[in-house]
Amino acid sequence: MPNEQKIISFSGGKDSTCLLLMMIEKHIPFDRIIFVDTTKEFPGMIKHIEQVKEYIYPLKIETVKIDFDYWFSEHVKTKGKYQGKKGYGFPDFRNRWCTALKREAFNRSCFAIPYNPQKKGYVPKKKRKGIKIIQFHGIAYDESKRCKKNIEYPLVDWKITEKQALEYCYSKGFNWNGLYEKFQRVSCWCCPLSRIGELRVLYNDFPELWKQLKQMEAKSFRKFRYNYSVQELEDRFNYENKSLFNI
Repeated sequence: MPNEQKIISFSGGKDSTCLLLMMIEKHIPFDRIIFVDTTKEFPGMIKHIEQVKEYIYPLKIETVKIDFDYWFSEHVKTKGKYQGKKGYGFPDFRNRWCTALKREAFNRSCFAIPYNPQKKGYVPKKKRKGIKIIQFHGIAYDESKRCKKNIEYPLVDWKITEKQALEYCYSKGFNWNGLYEKFQRVSCWCCPLSRIGELRVLYNDFPELWKQLKQMEAKSFRKFRYNYSVQELEDRFNYENKSLFNI
């Protein structure tokens, strides 16, 4: 494995897509592109990522999947307040276990030797000291407060805002099948930290995903949100829909 690796963290969202395309356009060198698939992406996002793969060919996007369902409902905790319980259930502001899992998968994949979908192998931790990993993350200029040390944020350096990043992607022919017309952020569709308005859109416009969300809650040791179960949200949205249309 080379002593230095320049790696783009690609989520498929507007900012990371803008970052990837602009780095290619500006001829900024990098070695790899890594996408961590939570398996809970919107269908429109999966389609978008396939479109990006075609657009940047022959460059390749490495896909690393995490076993979300296992950690959500099957993993048995061995310590702490919920010792013995199965699964972490839905995340909340204090325990974003899914974000940590995604970050760990990305960081581990940075040390894959060599990248090969059929052959798994990583540089042992004790031998990583001499290897420099330079990460490029897609965070927009108006979100710069989210930046962390030892990571490169080209969009911040170029003063590209979230609005500009989205408009740039649209100008390149990417539209996520209309997802950004419905949601401010397009991450996992099952995220309980989404705004109520976005959960309302999920219920009204994505009934199959909402059905899956109800099935997930049945496997979780705690309800969807601290103030709402999925059924309670469904009742609320049904009431609002009936009131809106005077039914």
